[in-house]
Amino acid sequence: MFKIAGHTMGTPEYTVCEAIELMKKIGADGVEIVVQDDYRSGLPCDCDEQTLKEVKDCADRNGIKIICLTPYNSYFNALDEELRQKEIAAIKKVIGYCDYFGAKYIRIYGGNQAADDHEKIPERRAKLIESMRELGDAAQEKGVTLVIENHFNTMSVSARASAELCRDINHPAVRILYDQANLTFTENENWQEAIAIQQQYVAYMHVKDLVFKKGVAFTSSNVAHPDESERNVYTRIVGEGVVPWPEILRKVKELGYDGWLSLEYERRWHPDDIPDASIGMKKSIDYLRSIKL
Repeated sequence: MFKIAGHTMGTPEYTVCEAIELMKKIGADGVEIVVQDDYRSGLPCDCDEQTLKEVKDCADRNGIKIICLTPYNSYFNALDEELRQKEIAAIKKVIGYCDYFGAKYIRIYGGNQAADDHEKIPERRAKLIESMRELGDAAQEKGVTLVIENHFNTMSVSARASAELCRDINHPAVRILYDQANLTFTENENWQEAIAIQQQYVAYMHVKDLVFKKGVAFTSSNVAHPDESERNVYTRIVGEGVVPWPEILRKVKELGYDGWLSLEYERRWHPDDIPDASIGMKKSIDYLRSIKL
């Protein structure tokens, strides 16, 4: 029932077109593509029309849906107005790429909270809401939904914070990207609590797995990923870790979710933990398809 996308975070050794061809071989239905300069398996932030056409043609040839684009902008809550507007402009450009590809989602960071300025949280949150409403309008015009990820060092670190943020943004084109693995290793809500709190706003899901290191607490000085010295977990092939995916998928299905599952296979950040996507992402897909819903 669920459609499964592979994420190019998991294919750092491949070009985007090679990654799309791999998705076809391992049985994925679609692909989520990183948008970031100087990453082999990503689109550049200022992507030319020829590159866009090559990627679209490759996806069409292979029957792979480009479902989501993933830029790394995060300063939507910046109090520096020039910086905030720069981030908004960058996402509007990605909305244009989505329009070209027919992609339906853009992964969004819920602001950047790496800086230690807790006294400014209300002001930053207001800026984030303002940014998301403006971007929501632009996305809605193109049939795109912005999905704010449950993610550390952002204003959507927990299911509760994500749901409250989505409620206050109050825009039909701004929803939640449910990432239970992120909630788990940041010691936020368990899956039962997360689903109860935020599922009404969820439009897209990331799937990955992990095991905990013994006696290590989570910290991260970076929004995108923890430094190796800060990690409290090892990443794993889906089905070989502690995240109870059968129970999670059965519950979200029961509540009416029939959207995409994107395999956020973290080989880009942690290549020593998991094998090449041709092995580990394929095993993950096979595992997800084996779950009786």
